[in-house]
Amino acid sequence: MKLKLDVDCTPEEARTFLGLPDVKPMQQALLSEVEERLGASLKAMDPEAMLKTWLPATFKGFEQLQEMFIAQLGGLGKKK
Repeated sequence: MKLKLDVDCTPEEARTFLGLPDVKPMQQALLSEVEERLGASLKAMDPEAMLKTWLPATFKGFEQLQEMFIAQLGGLGKKK
């Protein structure tokens, strides 16, 4: 025997019928907290400050890489 039952209801009605808690207020509170933190993080990500932080280290590493290659290539022309 097959029984097919179609129920047309909103999520809120289904939650109430099944006795599940309404988590909408908690979700709104968490969403506002996430938005606040994201806004603070974006304000801290000033492009000029990021470039000043990252570029000196990048150029220093590039200079060290060049020095390593020059040191390795410098020994190739010498006769043993």
